[in-house]
Amino acid sequence: MSYKYLLFDLDHTLLDFDKAEEVALSELLIECKVTDVQAYKDYYKPMNQAMWKDLELKLVTKKELVNTRFAKLFDHFGKTVDGIYMAERYQAHLQNQGQTYAGAAELLATLKEKGYLIYAATNGITKIQTGRMRNSEIEAFFEKVFISEASGSQKPDKVFYDWIGQQIPHFAPSDCLMIGDSLSADIQGGNNAGIDTVWYNPHHIENGSKAQPTYVVSNYQELLEILSN
Repeated sequence: MSYKYLLFDLDHTLLDFDKAEEVALSELLIECKVTDVQAYKDYYKPMNQAMWKDLELKLVTKKELVNTRFAKLFDHFGKTVDGIYMAERYQAHLQNQGQTYAGAAELLATLKEKGYLIYAATNGITKIQTGRMRNSEIEAFFEKVFISEASGSQKPDKVFYDWIGQQIPHFAPSDCLMIGDSLSADIQGGNNAGIDTVWYNPHHIENGSKAQPTYVVSNYQELLEILSN
């Protein structure tokens, strides 16, 4: 099947969130004069991932996630902080992190040359994702970056994809391909919206979910091969 529009997830697909988080967290914790920075990071990362999963399941709101995660982190170590202020400081550090995976810019350049219209669909926070894209080497390849916070919904909700489709001229789900690493957000979202999907699975994870990708790739070259047919 031929596609016109490519919807890319950002974090863990094109943007290297692990590197970005590592730098931003270190900067924040050093700013807060934390002595055991690694212990704080070791607790924060799985807690934060769990909260984002809860967001997908509508167990928490984006506002609750953003405003409470650092209060929970410091509380675990017996300290009380203003969660909202800490969120603002973390965002200030994170929005400057534009690290991408090796080959991401080359992939997008090739797809652009082939005539694809490239968009981003991310569940990230507007201020952070806008800043990170600005500081990355890939921003220029995108027609537009769709951020869930601006829509009031998020992947995997069909309404998020409907909102995207309303802003792309002559959009039809059959002409679109969603590409991302998350089964629960990207692939399930595409399933919900009637959009074909590519599961970017570089770590060869078993699919134990109900989400069904149209294609599975483990690297960018395999994606290019699909989009060159």
